[in-house]
Amino acid sequence: MQITKAEVIPVELKLRKPVRMAHLPEIAAITAIFVRLETRQGHTAWGCTIAQPDLTGEKPADVLRACREGADLAVDLHPTNLEYSLARLAPIGQASPAALCAFDLALHDLLSLVADMPLYRILGGFRNKIQTSITIPIAPVSDSVAMARDCARLGYRMLKIKGGMDPEEDVRRVKAIHTALPNHILRLDADGGYTMQQALDVARALDKVVEMIEQPTPADDFPGLRQVKEISPAPILADQSVRGPASALELAANHCVDGLSVKLATCGGLHCARQIDTIARAAHLTTMVSCFIEPALLVAAGLSLALSSPNVRYGDLDGNLDLLDDPSIAGFRLEDGWLIATDVPGLGYRVEL
Repeated sequence: MQITKAEVIPVELKLRKPVRMAHLPEIAAITAIFVRLETRQGHTAWGCTIAQPDLTGEKPADVLRACREGADLAVDLHPTNLEYSLARLAPIGQASPAALCAFDLALHDLLSLVADMPLYRILGGFRNKIQTSITIPIAPVSDSVAMARDCARLGYRMLKIKGGMDPEEDVRRVKAIHTALPNHILRLDADGGYTMQQALDVARALDKVVEMIEQPTPADDFPGLRQVKEISPAPILADQSVRGPASALELAANHCVDGLSVKLATCGGLHCARQIDTIARAAHLTTMVSCFIEPALLVAAGLSLALSSPNVRYGDLDGNLDLLDDPSIAGFRLEDGWLIATDVPGLGYRVEL
């Protein structure tokens, strides 16, 4: 089998409404980059990534340049020899994990198309559905409760509440949502916005209210994470602290957290994400497969990982829901907050570009 063409297609995608996250500018649009691979045998596979400095730390121009370098290399790769192909692309991944992610996904997609199997089954096939949270962005208390009620009416039973700017306000928002929806599972994501003491105060105030707290302290503050984890009554997960297998191993070895959150665009794709999940599993940490604001194709890849591993306890795969004119259409089903795979070969998607 031979790859005959590799095409890189950048797309600007607007959000239905701007969102706020801790200590970041308001986000109204994202840059997505799609990669299409064609083979002499007639297969067409797709990959995707995002280039959003506020989210991934990578500039669009740098990611696009790295993707084009990857496209030049792709025609010399053996599409079903993943280890060899990804090793050849590794130098690109060192400069741009987001670019590597796009090619990693396209190669995995191509492998499963050739095998005529859904990717989640090739990766392990532990389950065929997982419950996902939906995100409540930073907003005043009354607005947060209204958004939570809207999500509940749509069938969601897990809510991830963004915070990190004002700890006391975050506690009020979470408690107000809990009062309005006492049977819903609530998670708090501080996006690294708290000091260690603030994180402990919030964790104590929300004892038995939240299922877990995600990234309470800054990404590079591993000792702070460990101290919060040792005292917090709620499990602590690392998110921005997890940049790849090396950081995951350091977090696990030093007992800094109770679980690791994996995002494909920051770690370089499924190959590295599976290594992170293996580290978590060996260290008896839970894995959460999460996402950015991102196209459905990237969410579908995250879902394939989440369905493949018994160690994945948390699903946080709602990144495509607020995008306008997403050219990728997911093949999975979303029913009452559950993401359900369909048994079609590949990642499961359509791309209209």
